[in-house]
Parts: sequence; structure tokens; C-alpha cells
Amino acid sequence: MSKISPKRRRLIIAACALVLIVLAVAGIKALFRPKVVPQDAPVVMVEEARRADVNIFGDYVGRIRAQLFAELRARVEGYLEGIYFEDGAEIKRGQKLFAVDRTVYQAKVERARAQVAKAQAVAMKTKRDLERIRPLYEQNAASQLDLDNAVAAYESAVAEEKIAQADLTQAELTLSYTYITSPISGRISERFADIGTLVGPGGQSLLANVVKSDTVFVEFTMTTLEYVKLKNRDINLGQHDDSREWNPYVTVTLADGSNFPYRGLVDFASPSVDPTTGTFTVRAVMPNPGLILMPGEFTKVRVLLDVRANAIEVPARAVEIEKGGAYVYVVRPDSVVERRFVEIGPEIGRDIIIERGLAAGENVVVEGYHKLRHGMKVRPEEVADEPEESKPEA
Repeated sequence: MSKISPKRRRLIIAACALVLIVLAVAGIKALFRPKVVPQDAPVVMVEEARRADVNIFGDYVGRIRAQLFAELRARVEGYLEGIYFEDGAEIKRGQKLFAVDRTVYQAKVERARAQVAKAQAVAMKTKRDLERIRPLYEQNAASQLDLDNAVAAYESAVAEEKIAQADLTQAELTLSYTYITSPISGRISERFADIGTLVGPGGQSLLANVVKSDTVFVEFTMTTLEYVKLKNRDINLGQHDDSREWNPYVTVTLADGSNFPYRGLVDFASPSVDPTTGTFTVRAVMPNPGLILMPGEFTKVRVLLDVRANAIEVPARAVEIEKGGAYVYVVRPDSVVERRFVEIGPEIGRDIIIERGLAAGENVVVEGYHKLRHGMKVRPEEVADEPEESKPEA
């Protein structure tokens, strides 16, 4: 067998090397060449899972209650002889509003004063008698019985003076009740009695109401399930928490559908549950300049319950729920869909929070998932951006 010449050997080696280089280049190009998706692969619409700070709100039916409410009642019986306000007027604390006939009660005060004067005179006489008897007793010029009688008479007179003084105080207090004043500042209602009306325990007792409503309470009820969810997030309604950058607040809707421009902070939550309804009462304090909110009216209440920092959000229509749990279809970079079970959180508008199972930036199918199977090739198309709905700030 003839030997291969060195020159021929070099040519063969060069040719082999060239072939290897060509194959290597072709392989590298194949790695970076986009994978061809079959034309019969289904088209699906996808959206990217995004990370954001999400405000969690709850909607309830609430009732407006005045911060202070006072009933003006006649505490003594008599004929009403004076009214010193206009219906619906703003009044001050301590302002005189009604007057009841004072004649009988003034006479009782004068009688009580006379009784006090009489008791004081008797006490002074018995005191002088005791001061005369005691030296005589010490000189054996008076008996023990005389001394005991003098001491008893003096002590009895002092007691009678105290009783008379108490009767005078009571009579003066009763006399003061003939003037009805306001215990609070606020707006007064219409009068419920006119001059000449017999008022008091035996007649018309309620004369008017005074309402302080420049600040109001907003009351609503929550379920025990909501309470447990909040406790699991270390949120205690009615307790200010300085460790958070936010605190639960409420906004209300007016009768015309517009939003009241002021917020109220939740300041109280009932410590017990109503066994008949399974709910508990929550209250917020809200400023009410202009007295726009009327005590007693019902209104829609929106409450900031939680703020989820860096939460994963996807459109709610991307989530399917079955007996085994909730899942989404995730489109991988190679256009293959993956059916992935996730743990879902609360819904916020058109979106839903994903607690576990999904990362920010992954594409989820929002349209066309009914025809998908795990591992299928698809042709993903992004949903056109829509203007985001404005969300209240925390």
C-alpha cells in the first residue's frame, strides 16, 4: 500500500478542519436562531405579572352619627315662661335656652333659708347653755344629768342645722333647674314645647335636642372573617400603629354619588361580636366642615384595610379556579405554556394578588387559555396597554 505524501496529508487535515469549522458555525447559528413556532399553534393574549404597592379596600354601608348629642329636658315641673333661641341656631355651652316658672321654687328656697336661720339660733342657744353648765358641773353645782342633757341638746341642734343647710342646698339646686341651659356647643333642633306648656316629669319633658356635628362618627359593621384576616396581617383596627406608614382610614359617598372630600381615621372597633349577626362595629372620626354630613343618614363607606408592599398582580381573568385550587397558564420564553398552580390573595378592581407561585415579569395568558394544555406551543401576543384606573393613596 502506497504511503500518503506529506502534502496530501496536509490537504486532508485542512479539509477536515474546514468541515469542523463549518459545522460549528452552523450549530452556533442554530442555537441563536429563533425557534419556529408551528403556524397551527394557537394564538394567546398575554400580560406581564407586575410588582406594585397595592391598597386593599373594603366597601360597607355606614351610618353617620353626631360626635355629641344632648337632649334638653325639664327637670322640674312648671309652666314654660321663656324661650331664648331660634330654632336651628348655633348655640354655646352654658347658654340659657328655656325658663320655667320659678315662683314656687323661689318660695321653697326662702323657707329653707329661714329654717337654716332658726336652726343656727337654736344651736347657738344650746351652745351657751352647755358653756354655762360645764363649769357648774366641775364645781359640783350641777348634776351629771344636767350636763348630759346640755350636751345632747347642743349636738341635736347642730345636727338640725346641718339638715336645714342641706334642705337649702337642695332647694337652691331645684331652683336652678328652672333655667335649662345647653351642656354642649352645637346646633339646636326645633322646640318641642311653647310658652305656657306644662313641662317637667308630669308634662312635656323633652324640650329640644342639641347636636355637635362639625366632627362626626362614621359607623359600619365587619364580619369576624375579615377580623381574622386583618389579625393575621398584624392589623388592629382602632389602634394607631406608628410602625406602619399608613393607618386605616375611611371615605364616604354623598347622596348625589360624589365623594366627600375629607377622610376619617378609624379610632374604635368593638371588642365583642353581635351574636345575632356575627358582626362587630367599627367607627371612624371624620371632620365635617359645613355640616354636609347629616347625623342619622346612611352612606357608602370605603375603608383602607391593608397595604401590600411589592405585591405580584395579574389580571383577575387570567386566574382559573377549580377544586384543586387556582392556576394560571404561564408562557415560557420558548413559547411553551405551563399550567401552574398559585395561591391567590384579594381582588382589587380588575386585578388579583398572587401570594405564591408566580414571579414578576412572567407572562400569563389572559385570553385563549380554554384551548390550552400544559406543554403546548403557542403564539403569544401582548395585550394593548389600557389606561390604569386611579387608586386612592395610602
